[in-house]
Amino acid sequence: MRITELRKKIGKTDLYIEDLKIESGLVHGLVGPNGCGKTTLLKLIMGIVQPDSGSVDYEGLSMTDMTMMSQRPYLMHTSVYDNIIYPLKIRGEKIDRDEVEALMERVGLLDLKDQYAGSLSSGERQKLSFIRAIVFRPKMVLMDETLSNLDAESEALFREIIMERHREDGSTWLIVSHQWDEMNDLFDKVHHMEKGRIVK
Repeated sequence: MRITELRKKIGKTDLYIEDLKIESGLVHGLVGPNGCGKTTLLKLIMGIVQPDSGSVDYEGLSMTDMTMMSQRPYLMHTSVYDNIIYPLKIRGEKIDRDEVEALMERVGLLDLKDQYAGSLSSGERQKLSFIRAIVFRPKMVLMDETLSNLDAESEALFREIIMERHREDGSTWLIVSHQWDEMNDLFDKVHHMEKGRIVK
């Protein structure tokens, strides 16, 4: 993916990405202080927000190949299980119940599969969002501070699953974080943002 002369002004955020290459098959870190434009950039990539100018060359990726996890995941008013299989249903893909339930068991959600998703705790919501994002094996995953509010055990499990999927699928990851020191070992490449610009 190549981002060129991409500009967006939202409130105090003045984002301008002159030239950024997101190499496929790598785990990328996007780090920087709060308010520097990291979330805005992810939303621009996903088409949630339209740029004022500039372009994103997806280099063959379609929106159905990609997914984004936000800090505050949106949950549909259905069961935990139905939330998780939704990406498979809308893509017309076969639902392997055993595989889905194995993922749910791994993150501790299997016993809650029939529970109303809106009743989950914040940590459980993050786990649901994570499994829902990877269940269809996307080619590119964008994560917006998804690892920040987890307990240490859950964070270690998420990292383990990220690396497994990356090895298995050759998927590309773009992970937003302000925990530079703690996350460094996960990233193949790091992009630093300040005041709406990539600085290195």
